[in-house]
This record gives sequence, structure tokens and C-alpha cells, in this order.
Amino acid sequence: MRLTVLGCAGSFPGPDSPCSAYLVEAAGFRLLVDFGSGSLSTLQRYVGLHAPDAVLLTHLHGDHFLDAALYVVVRRYAPDGPYPPLPVYGPAGTPERLAALDGVQDRTVEDVYQFSALAPGTFPIGPLTVTVDRVNHPIETYGVRLEHNGRVLCYSSDTAPCDALLQLAQGADVFLCEASYLDGVDNPPDLHLTGGEAGEVATKAGVGRLLLTHLVAAWGSEAHTVASAGAAYAGPLEVVRPGARYEV
Repeated sequence: MRLTVLGCAGSFPGPDSPCSAYLVEAAGFRLLVDFGSGSLSTLQRYVGLHAPDAVLLTHLHGDHFLDAALYVVVRRYAPDGPYPPLPVYGPAGTPERLAALDGVQDRTVEDVYQFSALAPGTFPIGPLTVTVDRVNHPIETYGVRLEHNGRVLCYSSDTAPCDALLQLAQGADVFLCEASYLDGVDNPPDLHLTGGEAGEVATKAGVGRLLLTHLVAAWGSEAHTVASAGAAYAGPLEVVRPGARYEV
């Protein structure tokens, strides 16, 4: 598998990055995991406007799904379109939320997207074996485990510490994990991870590499987050950037 980071800013676009969007490629198939605000720009820059073969939306906070609404225009109104419906996997209510953002009363977006509702379990998307489970976030949110040819990529989505995330990350070759909060601060409960907590999960799960994402640049300290994660996890770790590519 190959992972391309299209956006990695937490909660709202930062000065150097759109919000969460990650393209995973395997055997010529391209799965876009999350489609956060601003990431349609970097989709075009790094991989191409029509690159995704399917989309998986982990939850319906704007920083993880809003550009899926803008992508309706790309597929419905392209000069060489309309394009056939694109498979989209998302939480309950995804079709209705995207249709509401389309802004035309009583019109659906099912001419653009073919929807499948997520539920805890394992299923195929193209050549990938996908496992999702509910994680610790205020709305229906799924952590994701992707497997192909014996290699494993785990993505935390947005979550506070929970057993489900630890199970999804077990033995992963690459663990793409959010680290929104600073350690040593009185953070709101049941919402996000700190760098230290991300490192603790990585250590307990025995992952091969930790990639930190979803940092909130305006409110945090990257150096603090990296130091906290490194104190809890002895393996290789780094903060991801838009355009970065990783072989899994």
C-alpha cells in the first residue's frame, strides 16, 4: 500500500494544510479516506481530480467530510460528465447531510455517490480488507484498519483513548494517529488524543511506525506534541505534511 497525505490539519484548515484527507493506493485501486475542508485542492495537486475509486468518511464533522459536497459539482457537471456514481462508505445520515449541502430542495446526490453505511466489522473495498470500529468521539466515528498483502495501515480518525482504537492498531506497520491536544493541559474529555496518548497506543499496539496528524496549528505546539509522543513511543515517528507519501 501507499499512503499520500492530502490534508492533515485538525478542526479547521491551517496556514499550510487543508483538513484530513488521505489517499491509500493498492494494486492500482485508490481509496480516499476522509475528504476534509480544503482537500479538494490538494487532491488535484498531488494525485488528480478523478483519482479516487471509492471514498470512506470516518465521521461527519466538517474537517473530515465537507469537500465531498464540493466534489458533487466535479462529477455531476464536468464537461465530459456526468461521471458514474462513486462508492462512498460513511456513517448513518451521510447521504442526507451531503444532499443538504447541495442546497437544492428534494434533490439527492445519489446520481453522484453510491452509499454504503458503515458499521463495526470487516469488509472489502477493492483489493483492500477494511475493518472499522466505533471510537471515542461525540458523534458516530470510525477508526479504520486497512490490510493488503500482509501489510497493515491503521488510521485513528478522531478519538479519545479507547479499547477499539488499540485493537484496530494491533501490529500495524503504519499507525496514522491524531494528536490534537497538548499533554499537561486540562483538555475536554472524550474528544481527542494528546501526543503522549498517541504514543502510548502505538507502544501498546506494537506498531512499526507512528505518523502524527490532526494537529491544530493555531492552538498547539508541534515540538511539544512530538516530544510527548516520543517519550511514550520508542519507534520511528513524525508529523505528516500535505504531499507526503509513505510506503506501508
